[in-house]
Amino acid sequence: MKALVVRGGWAGHSPVEATDSFLPFLRSSGFSVDVSDSLEVYDAGLGSYDLVLQCWSDGVLTDDQFACLDAAVRGGTGLAGWHGGLVDSFRHSRGYMQLVGGQFVAHPGDFVDHRVEITSTHPVVEGLEGFELRTEQYWVLTDGLNDVHATTTFAAAAPWQAQLTVPAVWTRRWGAGRVFACTIGHLPADLARPPVRTLVERGLLWAARATP
Repeated sequence: MKALVVRGGWAGHSPVEATDSFLPFLRSSGFSVDVSDSLEVYDAGLGSYDLVLQCWSDGVLTDDQFACLDAAVRGGTGLAGWHGGLVDSFRHSRGYMQLVGGQFVAHPGDFVDHRVEITSTHPVVEGLEGFELRTEQYWVLTDGLNDVHATTTFAAAAPWQAQLTVPAVWTRRWGAGRVFACTIGHLPADLARPPVRTLVERGLLWAARATP
């Protein structure tokens, strides 16, 4: 199996440190891994990869680069990532947001105590229990076609006037490909927490190209 790690963009999400922490896991799981610190890797065909792990916050994706990524996922290449590296990327690209199935819009209060609830028995979260953490709580707009496996709830506050529950972990199918998204992961320490680390590792494997 082959994995491509694409990392860069806003440095506040520690794209190199965060992705480096998963490279040993990918290799021990049977992947040969290529790493790119440039979006130019999306200029060429990606169809030989079983998985693209993206950690690129903000940034600009050209129409041709999006078309390359979209075609690869439609053809069976998995796409996976966490936090701003996947769901706060390339805001100008409506096609990209549709592919991923969600978009970050706010983290009220910045670092706050909140809970993540497990809401399915999908293999990504099977056997895990809800957990508490203190970090950014992502308010996201998401696609009804997503399969949601964990949620987080915002308490009623100004200017919103009722509790709001949003997805924190989801998967989706896109053509022959699979997409895995986790909104947790502002800091490498968030990704190192046992429940988070487990579900991200499982998500990477789930997203990778399915064996026929």
